[in-house]
Amino acid sequence: MGSTPPGERPSPTVSAVDIDDLLDEMTLDEKLGQLVGTYVGKMGEEKTVEDATSEIVDDHVGAVSPFGIGISTRDDPTVAAETANRLQRVAVEETRLGIPLLVPVDAVHGHAYIDGATVFPHNLGMAATRNPDLVERGGAVTGAETAATGASLNYGPTADVARDQRWGRVFETYGESSYLCGELAAAEARGLRGDDDDPTLGVTAKHFPAYGQPSRGEDASVVDVSESTFRRTFLPQFERLLDEGVDVVMPCYNALDGEPVHGSERFLTGLLREECGFDGVVTSDWGGVDHLHQYHRTAADRTMAARQSFTAGLDLVSVGGPAYAVELRELVDAEELSERRVDESVRRVLELKATLGLFEDPYVDESAVSDTLAADEHREAALDAARESMTLLKNDDVLPLDESSEVLVTGPNADDLHHQFGGWSVMDDSDLTGITIREGIADVVGEERVSYEPGAGVTEERDVAAAASAAEDADAAVVVLGEDWYLHEFGPQAMNRPTGEFPTRTELDLPDAQRTLLEAVQATGTPTVLVLVSGRPLSIPWAAEHVPGILMAYYPGMDGGTAVAETLFGRHDPSGRLPISVPRSTGHLPTRFDYLRHPTPIGADEHPDSYDPLFAFGHGLSYTEFEVRAFSLSQSSVGPAGTVTAEVTVENVGDRDGERSVDLFVEDVVSSRVTPARQHVGVARATLAAGESTTLSTTVPVERLAVHGRDYERVEPGEFVFHCEGETAELTVTRGRE
Repeated sequence: MGSTPPGERPSPTVSAVDIDDLLDEMTLDEKLGQLVGTYVGKMGEEKTVEDATSEIVDDHVGAVSPFGIGISTRDDPTVAAETANRLQRVAVEETRLGIPLLVPVDAVHGHAYIDGATVFPHNLGMAATRNPDLVERGGAVTGAETAATGASLNYGPTADVARDQRWGRVFETYGESSYLCGELAAAEARGLRGDDDDPTLGVTAKHFPAYGQPSRGEDASVVDVSESTFRRTFLPQFERLLDEGVDVVMPCYNALDGEPVHGSERFLTGLLREECGFDGVVTSDWGGVDHLHQYHRTAADRTMAARQSFTAGLDLVSVGGPAYAVELRELVDAEELSERRVDESVRRVLELKATLGLFEDPYVDESAVSDTLAADEHREAALDAARESMTLLKNDDVLPLDESSEVLVTGPNADDLHHQFGGWSVMDDSDLTGITIREGIADVVGEERVSYEPGAGVTEERDVAAAASAAEDADAAVVVLGEDWYLHEFGPQAMNRPTGEFPTRTELDLPDAQRTLLEAVQATGTPTVLVLVSGRPLSIPWAAEHVPGILMAYYPGMDGGTAVAETLFGRHDPSGRLPISVPRSTGHLPTRFDYLRHPTPIGADEHPDSYDPLFAFGHGLSYTEFEVRAFSLSQSSVGPAGTVTAEVTVENVGDRDGERSVDLFVEDVVSSRVTPARQHVGVARATLAAGESTTLSTTVPVERLAVHGRDYERVEPGEFVFHCEGETAELTVTRGRE
């Protein structure tokens, strides 16, 4: 490429771009600019569009996210598209080489930082559906809406496996099963990316390789696990997602085995690139490079942190801005970082931009945005997801409610869309689009049949007596409790709450104010249903004993109110299954279905159960009855490189239509290393009319039964027992190849 003055050259096309020629043409400073990104908004230091424009022109910055907190793009999707186009135009027309921008966004459950976009249930709720097709559909909607506003890369899917219920990012995950996390993250990636030949959006696997078991449940604290646990529990879902194909990998904030991943050559090069074969872009998480000198203390200053990260294998400092380009220049000048190493990262970034078609056309149609966001079919997808996520934890003949009932609706989450959306969405509750639970119930039974009393805030009592009085006059009471909007370590900066006030990692039980409200309503004798809107499983032993109906709604998104109401009144049959165990208390942690087997020296009869949750992984009730029988395997023996298909008959023996999913587990009878009591290896789902039966099947590669050690992964010959809904079948793995 030549050096035609800005404004006198057409936008380059993919066919016209030769990465080698472009690299030869670039100055060192232009190269380094491609390795740093910036943002627009109030996330840390406030930056305006003008600030970003200056950084693009003067500092050659190659990535900008204009979807930040506290800017006008949040309120007007068309302005978001106009802003993205404006920034791209600066990069293409006002810089020497006209290299387009990478425009990343955190669209975690829909393009939810844009008011008016389709907001899906968070991933924990999506995992309750056990439905990869639905997750892929949600990814496709998210991809279409984010691309429409000018984004070219999504910082997702999240492949983290949640192994501590206290953690403030549980709701972003697909739960505690590495198998389920891998399959659903892969489905989301397919949806986000779209056509491989003409991708809608670049996709990111995050947060590699282990984030979800931070010590104390404290976000970004060390993940202190053995090599065998790491390879058995934390790595498989990333391997599955990388096999599906992603463009970018984002490291986790944590340190593993004393090595912060953002500065670890062992993890970013040895594991990710050499062992897992990833050849795309590795981008930092927000502030991840800074953390090396600010918190981990493996670097003395920012310059050393930059050297550690790029030596380790990082390609892009996501929001480091020009300051990191300066640091990298100093390292190159001091011969502490080679220009050849810089070229490796620049090539990856440029190839990603070419793959995404940005050299061909980096702009979006601003006039099409309003028709794309929250289109009817998009909202229908979000509603379907919310419906299928509804997980009925308890029902002592109180549900479904009668539509002719006079209903009290109460609780801090009964009429608050902001709480219903959860984190990674618009940060205040002004002009949100959606249906609250109170509104959803009114749509079913009629506004005149609904009385509403808040009763309590998330942590403070309001007028419990008024709620109890209204309950006495009602035929049924729906108490909607749980958590509000938060991020990471529960986000006090977002909700203006004191640090340490619920929700917090030290508490999994309901705050006193909420429990007081629930107990007061229950004491009236009016049939009471508890609905939990929450990002994590909450410990609710009193409710589990005393409240006849409990529905887990997770963070159900914009149309969650409709889904909850349809479920409560029987218009929709609940079919969600818990993707994470509900512990009895924080004192019962860790509570995981796949705990490692161990001795009970005092005697099994005197030893408390190792797995004794309030509600188990996979639990979920229905309004109809299903019979699961005739579980079998396709063969009784197989070689270590083979596969086995599990089949089971499911019959709807009730009097109404319903959906049923089944989970498949396996137990290794004898192994060279201690293995879990059971491992989750498959899932299948069917919709059945009353009286209908079907055979569900799932195929399991035998490699999924491997034993993991410090320096190996192998399928060992021997006996395995498969479990499905109380049914068992045995498999012998032989020493042969098949």
